Amino acid sequence: MKREITAILLSSMFAVSACSAIGIPSRTTQHAPSKSSHGAAHWSYQDEDGPAHWATLSADYHMCAAGAMQSPIDLAGVNASGDVSLKLDYTPGDVSIVYNGHTVQANFEPGRAAAIDHRNFELLQLHFHTPSEHVKSAKPFPIEVHFVHATGAGELLVLGVLFVEGEANAELTTILDALGTRHGPVKTTLDPNGLLPHDLSVFRYMGSLTTPPCSEGVNWHVAKSHISASAEQIVQLHQVLGENARPVQPHNNRLLLAPVD
Repeated sequence: MKREITAILLSSMFAVSACSAIGIPSRTTQHAPSKSSHGAAHWSYQDEDGPAHWATLSADYHMCAAGAMQSPIDLAGVNASGDVSLKLDYTPGDVSIVYNGHTVQANFEPGRAAAIDHRNFELLQLHFHTPSEHVKSAKPFPIEVHFVHATGAGELLVLGVLFVEGEANAELTTILDALGTRHGPVKTTLDPNGLLPHDLSVFRYMGSLTTPPCSEGVNWHVAKSHISASAEQIVQLHQVLGENARPVQPHNNRLLLAPVD
């Protein structure tokens, strides 16, 4: 399925390593060793390993404090609007579901993509945050899903979708049922279109990864419209993830585009 959305095209895009977005180290407890099994410094969302201290945990994480274009942000700070064409080509297919210690993540086989400005980004994975990382007028949402895309050169495009409480979401049920009480990986079939709103107009800005190493140059798009999850689904996902949202970061006079009404 192909969908088009509109916003203004930013004038530049920056390369970052796609591996930084998807190679998230495992978490055990707040007293875990300083190094993960992947060799990166351990981090978490709590206490001395939490977001306020990420930059002190490793020199590799210095951008978590030094960066001027960090994510997430409050979407109320819109300062521009306009049109651009972003095409999504998502099809149902096999995925591998895993709880990696920080989030529930669905890893995709090649074949799904986003295209912008004649540039193709392959869909690599989607993952969840409870509560949302992006907020509107300081108001968080119960869930946010991030669709992470990359070019062969490592440029990243992330599409965020915010959930409100309402009807159950069938694809979220698929993910939660597949994972069950296991950490995974678990193979299942998923239609990523079921985690998208019908209207895919977006907010757009340049930001960063929302987890260490907080690399900047990420092309962020956050859908203006919301999708729903049931109260039971919200509770179930939160029981798995806890609170895994990085606090809102300074806007720093960045260009934040809203779709044309």
